[in-house]
Amino acid sequence: MTIQEKLNLIKQVGEEIIGENELVKLLENGEELIAYDGFEPSGQIHIAQGLLRAININKITKAGIKFKMLVADWHAMANNKMGGDLEKIQTVGRYFIEVWKACGMDLSKVEFVWVSDLVKDPKYWELVIKIGRSNALRRFIRTAEIMGREESLDKLTGAMIIYSCMQTADIFYLGAKICQLGMDQRKVNMLAREIGPQLGFYKPVIVSHHMLLGLNVKTQNLEIKTYEEKIKRTIELKMSKSNPDSAIFMTDTYEDIKRKINKAYCPEGEINDNPILEYYKYIVFESLASLKVDKLQIKRPQRFGGDIILSSFQDLEKKFANKEIHPMDLKTALIEYLNQLIKPVRLYFEKNQEAKALLEKVKSFQVTK
Repeated sequence: MTIQEKLNLIKQVGEEIIGENELVKLLENGEELIAYDGFEPSGQIHIAQGLLRAININKITKAGIKFKMLVADWHAMANNKMGGDLEKIQTVGRYFIEVWKACGMDLSKVEFVWVSDLVKDPKYWELVIKIGRSNALRRFIRTAEIMGREESLDKLTGAMIIYSCMQTADIFYLGAKICQLGMDQRKVNMLAREIGPQLGFYKPVIVSHHMLLGLNVKTQNLEIKTYEEKIKRTIELKMSKSNPDSAIFMTDTYEDIKRKINKAYCPEGEINDNPILEYYKYIVFESLASLKVDKLQIKRPQRFGGDIILSSFQDLEKKFANKEIHPMDLKTALIEYLNQLIKPVRLYFEKNQEAKALLEKVKSFQVTK
C-alpha cells in the first residue's frame, strides 16, 4: 500500500485531521505507528460505538497502524458513570469487547489496554502530575466537554480535573502518535499537542471521527459562525444512552429497530442534519461487503415509481433532496439493512453463554450520565 493509499484510508475516518502534514511524514518514516481511542464503559453499546467504531478502526489498521483501545474504567469512575462503581464499569467494559468481537472489528490488530492496569505504575501518575503542573486550572476546565459536562465551576468536581490530566497522559504513556477519537474529544487532544513539546514529547496528530446524530433530534439549521459553536452543537445533537430511542443499540431486536427508525426525524427533501441519511452514509454504504451487495435497493410499489437502485451515498442524497425518494421508503429499507448488520451480534449474545451473562448484568445496571 502506498503512502497516499494509507492517507486516503485515514482521511475516510477523519472528519477533521489536525497535523496532516505531520501524519504524512510519520507514514513516510516507516516507523510502527500507534493510534488510540478510549471509551468509558457505561450502559449498553449503541451503533456508533459498536459498528461504526469497528468500521473506522478497521480502516486505520488496514493502513498499517497499530490500534490501542483504552478501556477507561478509572476515567468512567471519575466521571461518575455507573454511579462510580468500578466493578460495574469493568463488567460493562468486558461486554463492549464482546460486542466488537461479534461485529467484525479486526481484533488481531487491536490491543485493549485497561486504565486499571496503567494506574499500578508510579510512572503513569508522575506523568499525570507533570501534565497537571503544566497549565493553570482554567486551561483544564476548558476541556470539560470531553466528559459531556458544562464548563462551569459549580458543576465540576476535582475528579473531573484529574480526568483531563489522565486523558492527556494516556496519549504519551501509550506512545500514541495518532489520537483517533470523536470530535467531542478535540479540546483535550489539542491540549496534548500544546503540552507534548513542553514535556519533551511529540505533538500527536488528531484524527477526529464523525459523531452520529441522535435519531430523534430536530434541528433548526442554525448558522454556525465559529468552530467552538460547531463542536458544541455536535455534542448537543449526538445520540444519547439516557434516551434509548435516540440510537440503535447493538443487540436491539427487529421490533426495536423498526420502532426507532420509524419515529426518527427525517423531513422530506432535507439533507442537512438528517439522522437517517447519516446512518446510510456512515454505516450502510460502509458495510456493503457485510450486506453482500455492491448497490443498495430501495423497494417501492410500482404505483410509486417502483424500486430504486443506488450506487453511492451521493446518488441517494441527490435523489432524496429532489424528493424522488420519500422518507418512509428510505426508513423501510434502512430497517432491513440495519437488522441484517446487527443480527449476527444478537445471535452471538444468544449463543455465547459468557457474553449472554454479561449483557444481562449490563441491562440490570442503571445508567448515569
